[in-house]
Amino acid sequence: MKNYSIRPYTPDDFDLWNDFIAKAKNSTFLFNRNFMEYHKDRFEDFSLLVFDENKLVAVVPANRVGAELHSHQGLTYGGLVVGKTIKLQEFIAIFDSICSFLKSNFRKVYFKVLPTIYNQDFADELLYVMFLKEAKLYRRDTLSVIDYQQDITISAKRKYEIRKGEKHNLQIKQTNDFAEFWNEILIPNLQQKHNSNPVHSLEEITYLQTRFPENIKQYNVYFEGKIIGGTTVFETDNVAHIQYISSNELRSKTGSIDYLFDFLIDKYAVEKRFFDFGISNENNGKTLNEGLLYWKESFGAKTLVQDFYELDLT
Repeated sequence: MKNYSIRPYTPDDFDLWNDFIAKAKNSTFLFNRNFMEYHKDRFEDFSLLVFDENKLVAVVPANRVGAELHSHQGLTYGGLVVGKTIKLQEFIAIFDSICSFLKSNFRKVYFKVLPTIYNQDFADELLYVMFLKEAKLYRRDTLSVIDYQQDITISAKRKYEIRKGEKHNLQIKQTNDFAEFWNEILIPNLQQKHNSNPVHSLEEITYLQTRFPENIKQYNVYFEGKIIGGTTVFETDNVAHIQYISSNELRSKTGSIDYLFDFLIDKYAVEKRFFDFGISNENNGKTLNEGLLYWKESFGAKTLVQDFYELDLT
């Protein structure tokens, strides 16, 4: 078996890391160090670089919690990111080398798999390795996704709500200013309904958008000149992913969010392969938010799963 050399990421690897993930077959801009490090004070980074002699062939975006290594907990997905030429047997050998490297300091590794639609090519090697290693599937989330290569059927209820928006002459604007949506809609809603705050603060999402202006977009919907709702979209090569959705009490009267999403689904039909509404799960995937799921499916979305694994190194 080929012997791969492995070491933890250091700040000196910044450009090397970013150059690699830009060309990998299973990566997105979330793995760019400019994204990963916006919240570096919250996590003990323990990302890994894997070399075949002097050539970087794989990276693992990760953080450490005691004797546990996690697919970076500040990211939606993670796993083992590899170059486009890596074959299955090479992947297995790389993974075995990583496990050998980790065994002296870690008891368990937790992987959250990159959903298939985000890959640049077929890249389910990690799922196969999790099967080989008899890793424990401890969580499974359901993403609601529109595939633009399939027929899309929108329900009569959604069409009715969309017509409300048309009758109320709603306006939709794309903006780089997140303050209006964050301060007037998103934060108040989360505080009132869930006693929580957005994963990203206003300062953080503003910073990230300046770093990734082509990937992070904000769309607001207005009634009589005032904001009544909005959504934040993370764009990758193949996917428009909905990061935040929120609206005020005028949603029912005006059909604001349905009107906005009808616009976005049409817009991204010519730009992307997939439209990802995100998950509708709680309790490690075992509980479904049925109302939220119904709303997404009534736009024509279908179910794709994201798996989470625990591997015991002992």
